[in-house]
Amino acid sequence: MNGFPMFIVVIVAALVLLWIFLYFIPISLWFRAQVSGVRISLLQLIFMRWRKVPPGVIVGAMIEAWKAGLQVPRDDLEAHYLAGGNVPKVVHALVSASKAGIDLSLKMATAIDLAGRDVFEAVQMSVNPKVIDTPPVTAVAKDGIQLIAKARVTVRANIKRLVGGAGEETVLARVGEGIVSSIGSANTHKEVLENPDNISKVVLEKGLDAGTAFEILSIDIADIDIGKNIGAVLQMDQANADKNIAQAKAEERRAMAVALEQEMKAKAQEARAKVIEAEAQIPLAMAEAFRTGNLGVMDYYRIKNIQADTSMRDSIAGHTTPKKGPEEK
Repeated sequence: MNGFPMFIVVIVAALVLLWIFLYFIPISLWFRAQVSGVRISLLQLIFMRWRKVPPGVIVGAMIEAWKAGLQVPRDDLEAHYLAGGNVPKVVHALVSASKAGIDLSLKMATAIDLAGRDVFEAVQMSVNPKVIDTPPVTAVAKDGIQLIAKARVTVRANIKRLVGGAGEETVLARVGEGIVSSIGSANTHKEVLENPDNISKVVLEKGLDAGTAFEILSIDIADIDIGKNIGAVLQMDQANADKNIAQAKAEERRAMAVALEQEMKAKAQEARAKVIEAEAQIPLAMAEAFRTGNLGVMDYYRIKNIQADTSMRDSIAGHTTPKKGPEEK
């Protein structure tokens, strides 16, 4: 009875030791590599374990590359894994590029992968171009009519510019700018509607893919809609502005006229006040003339007679109406 539990303990210990041995010494993985034609020593597989590099990932990638006729150094794959790269995806991209005749080196593929781009998807996009739909682009022709255009941009990944090249957002922004410039240079909106392919030609000639990670193959105008009459709206706004300015100027002139009228009334009142003041000085002057002997009694009576005669003439002229002549009758 005492030997039976000991036997179980020995078996469990043996299994644990075997698992540890096979984990650090992956004989099956080494045999798989040898059968596939990949020359790698068992000691190198053991060292991978100690370097925290999964041997299965490296050996699988080397086998895939070898079967595709590619020579991929083991040290480069390990360095890429330790740098945080995706080793299987890089090897997939290398194999796809080799089959498609695309010049893609391991150094460039690892650089693209470490830059955060999907290198395998980029290779697929180089073989099978991608179509990008632009959002509605609004522009105004010279005749003031607003047009709303939608375009489809066919792009192909440029492997050599994937590192440091601008993305899809930049391509869409440049295409939108080109569409706005092309429509804005048209004399009438009818020209754009009749020949929408002119927009594509003008935009393609601008070289919008410079500095981007893509190569623009074609730009096709999918739809053009007519928007507002911006020219008429601007003219109406300008007319309203001119009207408001004219009204403001007229009000300013009216205010100046009222002010001038008030000023003239004030001056007239001032003049009347001076006249009254001057008339009030006449009796004083006459009294002084009597005292000094410059004015006699007869002279005074003559002045009064003249004043009375003048007053009578003014009264007659103010209350009598002229007789009508024969022609007026």
